[in-house]
Amino acid sequence: MLVDELQRAGAALVFLNREIGQSPEDELLLQMQGMIAEYERAQRLERRRRGKRHKAQRGSVNVLGGAPYGYRYVTLGEGGGEARYEIVAEQAQVVRQIFDWVGRERLSLGEVQRRLTAATTLTPTGKTGWDRTTIWDILKNPAYHGQAAFGKTRAGELRPRLRAQRGRSLQPRRARSTYDVPPAQWLTIPVPAIVSTDLFETVQAQLAENRRRRRTGQRGAKYLLQGLLVCGCCGYAFYGKALSPSARKHHPREYAYYRCVGSDAYRFGGQRVCDNPPVRTDRLEHAVGAEVCQLLEDPSRLAAEYRRRLDAVQTAPGEAEVALLEQQIAKVRQGISRLIDGYAEGYLDKTEAEPRIRRFKERLQTLEAQANQRRAQAQTQADLQLVIGRLEEFSAKVQGRLEQLDWHGRRQLIRTLVKRVEIDREQIKVVFRVEESAFPSTPVGEDPIMQDCGRRNDTPLRGACGRVDHLTICLQYARF
Repeated sequence: MLVDELQRAGAALVFLNREIGQSPEDELLLQMQGMIAEYERAQRLERRRRGKRHKAQRGSVNVLGGAPYGYRYVTLGEGGGEARYEIVAEQAQVVRQIFDWVGRERLSLGEVQRRLTAATTLTPTGKTGWDRTTIWDILKNPAYHGQAAFGKTRAGELRPRLRAQRGRSLQPRRARSTYDVPPAQWLTIPVPAIVSTDLFETVQAQLAENRRRRRTGQRGAKYLLQGLLVCGCCGYAFYGKALSPSARKHHPREYAYYRCVGSDAYRFGGQRVCDNPPVRTDRLEHAVGAEVCQLLEDPSRLAAEYRRRLDAVQTAPGEAEVALLEQQIAKVRQGISRLIDGYAEGYLDKTEAEPRIRRFKERLQTLEAQANQRRAQAQTQADLQLVIGRLEEFSAKVQGRLEQLDWHGRRQLIRTLVKRVEIDREQIKVVFRVEESAFPSTPVGEDPIMQDCGRRNDTPLRGACGRVDHLTICLQYARF
C-alpha cells in the first residue's frame, strides 16, 4: 500500500539492499518480503507479551515500567542489574496520611481532597489542586501494601462512542479500548510496602461503605442530553449540575444547569480555561426535543433542501462522464508505459524521458482526482437518497407515539437522531445524525450513513445568567 501511494504521488522509492524493478518477479518478491515482515512483527509482539508475563511470574519489577506516586523506579543500570521500586520519603508520608484519614478517621474522598488542597500538597503531576479520582487510584493501588499488580487491564475492541473526544477524531488511529481484568487474574510482584496490609484492607472496606452511604444519587442517566453536549468555545463537554440549596434559596427547583467542564477552575489548578456560561436544562432539552419532533413530522424538508443544494452547485455526474475519465486515465497510463519502454530500449535518453514522464504523471494525478470526486458525488447522491427513504420510514413508524414516550424513550430517540449539541456564547448548534443502522430494515453489512441537517429556530434559552440563546441547527449538507 505504501509503495502504491508513493508511486501515485510521483515519489521515487529506492531500496538500498536490492533494486526493485517493474517486472512481475520483482513485484512478487516485494509482496513476499512484506508478508514475511508482517508475520515476524506479529511473532515479536507475541514473544514480547509472553516474555513480560514470564518475568512478572518471576517477580521482576521491570515489566511494570513507571512507579506510582510514593515510589521511584530504579532502572536496570541504576539498580545494579535488577530494576526495583524505591520509596520516596516525602511522597510516602502523603500516601500514609491519605490511608490514615480514610482507614482510621473514616473520612470521605471529598474531605481528603479538601485537606490536601488546603495544605498545598503537590499532586503526582506537580499541581496543588487534587482530584478525587487521583485519591481513589492511590487508595485502590495494591502496590502500597507491597503487592504490585501486573495485567490489570487488557486491550479490546473499541467501545461505541456518542461523539468524538476533545481534539480527537471519532475513529482513532488505534481503534482499541482498555478493559479491566478481574483481580483474580492479576499477577502480583513484591515491592516495598508503604502501609500495612491490615490498613489497606480497612481502607477498601471503608471505601465500599462510603459508596453505599453516599448522599448523591446512584450513577446513571440523570439528564436528557447527557453525553451529547460540547462547548463551542473550548471543546470540552457539558455536564449536568444540580442547584445547591443556597443557589435556589432553599426553594424546590425542577431544573438544573448544563455547565462546561472548562469553566470549573478546580479541574485546572485553580484557573478556568473557559468562560462559557451555563444553560438551563429544561429549556435546552425542550428546544432540542422540539427540533427532533419537527424533523420527524416533516422529513421531506431534508429531501427538498438536498435537491436545492444539488441543483445550485451542479448536477450529479453520470456514468458516461465517469467512464470518459477512466478512458483518459487508461490512455495516460499507456503513454507512461510506452515512454518507460522507449527509455529501456534506448530510443530515448534520460533527459528526454524524465520530463515527459513527469508531465504524464501530473496529468494522471489530476484525472484520478477528478474521477474520485465524480464517484464520491455519485455515491453521496445515492447514499442520501437512501437515507431520506429510511428517515421517512422511521418517521412513519414513530409518528403516532411521540406524545406517549416516557423520559427514557425520549432520551433514546434523541440519542438516535442527534449526533452532538454545540453550545456557544451566542447560539446553540444541534447536529443531527441520520444513521441508516438506527432505522428499521437496515441491510446487513452496509456501512452507516451520516447526515447533518436541521433548520433555524428562535427559541429563547434564557438562563439565570441573564443571556438569551437562539437554537441554530448546524448543517453539513443543507441549511434550512
